[in-house]
Amino acid sequence: MDDQLIRELYDQHGRELLAYTTRLLGGDRQRAEDIVQETILRAWRHPEVLDSAPERSPRAWLFTVARNLTVDAYRARAARPAEALDAIPDAAGVHDGGVDVVLTRFEMLDALDSLSEHHRDVIVTLFYLDHSTAEAARLLGIPEGTVKSRCHYALKALRLHCDERGLLR
Repeated sequence: MDDQLIRELYDQHGRELLAYTTRLLGGDRQRAEDIVQETILRAWRHPEVLDSAPERSPRAWLFTVARNLTVDAYRARAARPAEALDAIPDAAGVHDGGVDVVLTRFEMLDALDSLSEHHRDVIVTLFYLDHSTAEAARLLGIPEGTVKSRCHYALKALRLHCDERGLLR
């Protein structure tokens, strides 16, 4: 399958695929764009599916692939722990709970307090209130890209704060 055919395929179906996957993902446009790109890539890798019946539109196949990729992404995300939790000290070494757990919580509150208000708001909204990037953007009144950027720098600052205090083992 040549590049021109892929461009035409994207021009004909890309906008609708993006709208469809964005709805499936609850408004997360960034992840939807990734899924649309993967869908088009799969069409490029499997030209036999698109060439099997020249009179048929590849639209149904593309939407099925996009839906399956969305479901797979959702399942994969649900199956693994949140990446941001890597920045939080592991309390697994605490066997009986008690004082160590309370101290870890206070230390994490101190770490959160060390962040700027903007960074803290993003971390709390994403990880403590468990909102998606799109929901956080809407709630905080900022673009999704800004949410992602602030999250990145906030986690970096949290790691540094925790590392300086020996919280990361």
